[in-house]
Amino acid sequence: MWLTSFMAKNIREHSAASSGSVMGTKDGRLQVDATLSHHDLPLIAPFGVMYVPVTGEKAVTLETPSGEVCLGVVAKSPKELASGELMLCSKGGASIVLKNDGRVLINGKEF
Repeated sequence: MWLTSFMAKNIREHSAASSGSVMGTKDGRLQVDATLSHHDLPLIAPFGVMYVPVTGEKAVTLETPSGEVCLGVVAKSPKELASGELMLCSKGGASIVLKNDGRVLINGKEF
C-alpha cells in the first residue's frame, strides 16, 4: 500500500503529463498539440497492440528522462460493456468484443 502511495505522489510531483489533440501521424510517430506542440512522438501501447490514433482525438503525453512519449488517446467507454469486458474497434466501425461469459462478438455477431 505504501508503495502505491509513494509512486502516485512522485508521479504527480515529477512528471510533466499533458493532454491535447492528435494533429496527425507520420511514419508511426505522432504530432500532438498540447500545452506545447509535440512532434515525432513515439506511441506507447501494450505489447501486440498497434494502432494509429484518429486525428482530433484527445491524447495524453508524458515527459520521460529519455524524451517525450504519447501514452495513448482518452478512451470512450461504450455503454454496452460491463466491467472486465474488452472491445477493440476501428474508425470504420469494425469491432471485436470479449464478453465476461466467454462469448466473442465480431461486428455484433456471436462466434
